[in-house]
Amino acid sequence: MQRNLSEITEFILLGFGDLPHLHIFLFLVFLGIYILTIAFNILMVFLIVTDHHLHTPMYFFLGNLSFLEAAYSSTTLPRMLTSLLTGDKTISVKGCHTQFFVVSFLIGTECYLLSVMSYDRYLAICKPLYYATLMNGKLCIQLASCSWINSIVAITITLVLIWQLRYCGSNEIDHFFCESLSLVKISCSDTSLVKYFILILGFLFSFPPFLLTVISYIYIIAAILKIPSTTGKQKAFSTCSSHVIVVSMFYGALIIVYVIPKTEAMRNVSKIFSLFYTVLPPLINPLVYSLRNKDVKESFRKATGKILEGHFLN
Repeated sequence: MQRNLSEITEFILLGFGDLPHLHIFLFLVFLGIYILTIAFNILMVFLIVTDHHLHTPMYFFLGNLSFLEAAYSSTTLPRMLTSLLTGDKTISVKGCHTQFFVVSFLIGTECYLLSVMSYDRYLAICKPLYYATLMNGKLCIQLASCSWINSIVAITITLVLIWQLRYCGSNEIDHFFCESLSLVKISCSDTSLVKYFILILGFLFSFPPFLLTVISYIYIIAAILKIPSTTGKQKAFSTCSSHVIVVSMFYGALIIVYVIPKTEAMRNVSKIFSLFYTVLPPLINPLVYSLRNKDVKESFRKATGKILEGHFLN
């Protein structure tokens, strides 16, 4: 007998249910990742907001990135941790749709924000004389706003399409969060339209931003090669290479999950690839983009000094 969505009150997130002997280990690993992720990203937002020396275009975009990564880590990891610890894998239909919307919206924003950040670095390194004029406060706000608005519009349309799906018995989602393709997979409705829309969306939010990022870094590397100092060249290459690796991992995972046609083997490892755009980037990005920077280290030193000074005075 068919049951439509309104008759289903909850979904079951299978997560890593096929590895019951590793649940405690996975719980400890993901708990550690979550604590570090929140600590790093909240620290970055705090330093950028409170230190006027960090009120520059680069740190404005990094502040946006840290905020959204703290937000979507808090949308996926606590639910996963609860499931691993208690064995409760259920999530309400409304909760599932809310999680899908928030995670997808924030990841979509990050796709374009990363390309905006690479463009900002391109202007700073390749067009230093025009950088302050081109990357002014107004343009910074416009670029960041476009990243957020484009994502929320696209994901809202996707959510409306997913709301139309009916389910005929199975409410088990083979994933650790409410992901669009997993919701589509268990539906008994005609999913052609929503599948094509997700495919197109996956392409638009991964390939063009990734291409723009790669082109920006090609120009940046070309500029670095002209640096006469060997030490300066090595330092710049070290920074750029770490940025390219992190960005390639993020976009590559999205392209594999949402754009490349699925074989049975690919379906079995999709959850693993999902970790590369949901769990790892929020942990790694603050380290790669911010916490290694001299300006951030100096800001952290000053903030720590003020806190300790205030503590001893009291």
